[in-house]
Amino acid sequence: MKYFFLLLLFFLDLIAHERYSLRGAFGVATNSDYGQILYGHIEGHTGKPKVYALDGGYLLQKNLFDVPLDLYLHGGVAYFDEGTLGSDIHETTLYVKLYYRFLNETLRFGFGEGASYTSGILFSEYESARSRNDNTSHYLNYLDTSLDFDLGRVSDMEILEKTYIGLVIKHRSGIFGLINNVKKGGSNYNCFYVEKKF
Repeated sequence: MKYFFLLLLFFLDLIAHERYSLRGAFGVATNSDYGQILYGHIEGHTGKPKVYALDGGYLLQKNLFDVPLDLYLHGGVAYFDEGTLGSDIHETTLYVKLYYRFLNETLRFGFGEGASYTSGILFSEYESARSRNDNTSHYLNYLDTSLDFDLGRVSDMEILEKTYIGLVIKHRSGIFGLINNVKKGGSNYNCFYVEKKF
């Protein structure tokens, strides 16, 4: 399997122009809300719903405002494995994302905002809405918050240049009722990912 991964990275490296990115992610649901996760208070979901996601990006602007800030347009698909909690659900996302590069461009902090549409109601969202007497929706606002580092900076392997590993929070919400009257409901998935620029 590791040889397949290295071969894939080599192929992407051959067509490198660094305007595109491809990210594969895996994560699990949490009962913590978005703010709690940012402060490090993460409570696992008892049913352990999982998500598998693939996102592609296109660089719109590098060094925005003459600072190490890159603007990307992203689109993605995800598969939510609800296990015994409910039927499996698919998601489509479209969002813009800013990446701030720091520590000699070794680390990146990313913040994305856009839209998410799911083929069904995620169990964690249904559970949250029921406990708060709130609504649910297939269409919600989407936030994508990440922190990663460039493997190429810590490796002698040229093929790993512009390959990032990191953590991302996949967040869906109604923005306090602005979208489909979903006031406090939504979902958060904490994910690990690998991303390659090419």
